[in-house]
Amino acid sequence: MTEMKHRELFPGVWLRTVHTHKFKSAYLSLTLMVPLEGETAGANALVPYVLRRGTAAHPDMESLSAALDELYGGAIEPAVRKKGETQCVGFVASFLDDAYTLKGEKLLESAAALLGELLLRPRTADGAFDPDYVAGERANLIDRIRAQVNDKRTYALQRLTREMCRYEAFGVDKLGDEETVAAVTPRGLWERYQDLLSTARVEVYYCGSADPDRVEAALRAALADLPVNGDRADPGCEVRLTAGPEPRLVEESMDVTQGKLALGFRTGGQTCWEPDYPAFTVMNAIFGGTTLSKLFLNVREKLSLCYYASSAMEKMKGLILVSSGIEFDKFQTARDEILAQLEAIRRGEIEDWASWIR
Repeated sequence: MTEMKHRELFPGVWLRTVHTHKFKSAYLSLTLMVPLEGETAGANALVPYVLRRGTAAHPDMESLSAALDELYGGAIEPAVRKKGETQCVGFVASFLDDAYTLKGEKLLESAAALLGELLLRPRTADGAFDPDYVAGERANLIDRIRAQVNDKRTYALQRLTREMCRYEAFGVDKLGDEETVAAVTPRGLWERYQDLLSTARVEVYYCGSADPDRVEAALRAALADLPVNGDRADPGCEVRLTAGPEPRLVEESMDVTQGKLALGFRTGGQTCWEPDYPAFTVMNAIFGGTTLSKLFLNVREKLSLCYYASSAMEKMKGLILVSSGIEFDKFQTARDEILAQLEAIRRGEIEDWASWIR
């Protein structure tokens, strides 16, 4: 039996537990949630990577690895995500579930304590982050930002959202940009880290066999030094009802053998918070969200206009994004057919055999 609970550990610090015996590994994550902003996104993304380099008690990667080995080879890794217009930074941890340890050891408390140590007791130098750690992780983050262009399918969608939402927070990359990251200093990053600890809403998630009350006690002890602040509010997300007077076309030329065609649509305010959200998900499934969708069966399979064609929802922002790979000379034909399939759904032209989706 699986039991889920959501409770507040401290003001603005929430714990969600999934009590289950289905898995041999337990999962524990800690996420700091702040508004996505161009000025701070790069520094925010850098913080968990610098924290993961070492703590006051485990000052380097070697000693941290030794501590994780005590958890039967557990792992704690940095995590940076974007949900709507919220930037989520923190750590994800996995370790052997207590039910499967050789001698009945209880690993949860040790894993939670190490997670809290990484977050709250970093290695410092002269009252700030270690300059060598900041320099190394700053270079690594810049490399990750530059490397995004290597995955052309993902890069095309990133360029689409950047252009489509260039005056909105959603257009900011979760990793920030190269220029702001390059300007980060150990002292400036330390100040940003202190701001995160004081103002970010914190979400902690646990999945494993431990009793929820025991999980709460372990996390309360691990995070006892977290600054108390009752103003840790949920970051918002702007949802625009209109897409503007005319569609915009943005072209970027590269030395590639396959073109990428990405299209973005506003949903008129439809998001996951609206009563009609289930209808929104069904519409996307019929349009391009499944292998039985109109884009897959018609644009790709029947007409052979694309190597791939699919659609995805940005459920918090109110967007539908279409991704496709095309031959260069089929751009206009593929674009017209994708729009035609969307128009067919607007007219209610949904095949009877697809009724199982509904």
